[in-house]
Amino acid sequence: MRHPKAIGWEDKLRALFDRIDDRLEERYGKQYPLHSNRPPRGTTSSREMDGLFDIGAAFSAGYGSAVGRGYVVEIRMATPARVPPAVMERIEQEVVSMIEAEVKTEFPGRDLKVSRDGPVYKIHGDLSLGEA
Repeated sequence: MRHPKAIGWEDKLRALFDRIDDRLEERYGKQYPLHSNRPPRGTTSSREMDGLFDIGAAFSAGYGSAVGRGYVVEIRMATPARVPPAVMERIEQEVVSMIEAEVKTEFPGRDLKVSRDGPVYKIHGDLSLGEA
């Protein structure tokens, strides 16, 4: 069983990533073909399951990490096309910038950062759930 505040935290995080997904779809959605088994944008009940992008995060306890525990940002593109490394890097930087702006609104008063942690980006800082 998961703590209700943890569920609320992750629901806010999911909403944040859904907004970022929408912006990326608007900007890049027509530039690359969808993978043949991926439904078009908006045809499922989850942005994770359709369209070109799947943006999300998975919690990491931070063992061996330079920044400690946090949410590892996942940026996936569902395309059979080769995405040039420079384009992927630009998309990653856009996602990081959008996350940095969105966490201030979604989680006001918290000291949250987005940093490179080895080969990935991680949201870290004040991940507390508040008072019990």
